[in-house]
Amino acid sequence: MDWRVETNRLSMLSSKLFWLPVACFCALAAINYVAAETLPKAQNSAPTGAEKEVAGVSDWLQHLREASKNRAYVGTYVVSSGGSMSSAKIWHVCEGDQQVERIESLSGAPRSVFRHNDRVLTFMPDQKLVRSEKRDGQDIFSGLLQSADSRIADYYRLRAEGVERVAGVEADVVLLAPKDNLRFGYRVWTEPRKGLVVKLQTLDTDGRVLEQAAFSELQLDAPVKMEKLLQMMGKVQGYRMEQTALVKTTASAEGWLLKAPVAGFKALSCYKRPMPASVSGDDPLQWVFSDGLASVSIFLEPFDRQRHDKGSVISMGATQTMTRQLGGYWLTLMGEVPISTLRLFANALEHKK
Repeated sequence: MDWRVETNRLSMLSSKLFWLPVACFCALAAINYVAAETLPKAQNSAPTGAEKEVAGVSDWLQHLREASKNRAYVGTYVVSSGGSMSSAKIWHVCEGDQQVERIESLSGAPRSVFRHNDRVLTFMPDQKLVRSEKRDGQDIFSGLLQSADSRIADYYRLRAEGVERVAGVEADVVLLAPKDNLRFGYRVWTEPRKGLVVKLQTLDTDGRVLEQAAFSELQLDAPVKMEKLLQMMGKVQGYRMEQTALVKTTASAEGWLLKAPVAGFKALSCYKRPMPASVSGDDPLQWVFSDGLASVSIFLEPFDRQRHDKGSVISMGATQTMTRQLGGYWLTLMGEVPISTLRLFANALEHKK
């Protein structure tokens, strides 16, 4: 599988479901807090313009981080995207600063993903392979905490849409409508007591559903044993271990910059993936941006005439992909944003080396 697709599935909701809790928890949790903190104020009194704004991304993400320590659940999640459907069983538990989850795919190729804090193991029994990755020694909230000056309320409007039942749970329904055409909208169902997202729709600029993810069954406060999950995570006998080495860097250090910023999107991280010594050229680079909910990944690697064809644009559910040649490099952009937003990134990208 193309390394860009394999990597980006860690940050895309439309990727295979077994990655969903690992990568999308920040965005979903952000919605939880906005719904929990902003909407009740509207019920109690007429909010001022200032009250409609989210106080500060850093503050409310820190609030979420503390609240998530007591969250435990077991459930089955189903994702419908681009005419396809996938599902997975999820076990999630937190004890203090320790977070562990197991995600078992129920469709497609058999996969089991375990995450313990910043360490992720993906078991591929059909290949007798385990892929191991470490995420910068930080927790799942670190990316958005680095973008503390981003204000979701500057780019999305909130509207309560009532209460609906999902997976046997009464859930509050909230619409986050974008204020411009650079991002998609979201309709979110949250369990009011724990604030867990139980259903999520991604909407295009006309309000049509591009993608839907929802629990079909859910047990909150489930008796999930962290010790048992860690024991299962450690059973790697008989598997070939493949380490994924990520080298943290900055785009400027690699000679890349955006000549013009894309409104609302802040750079969260930049990594290189070291290639074998037998492979010439620069190591592939991934540069990640987010507006607090939507994300865009820019992948850059040396241009190879044998592997890289003419540029293309692909749409699959909420995920848009664009490829093109940029001088001596091959550029791939992937994001849960309109194609026009990816074009803004592509046109603003410049290499100074």
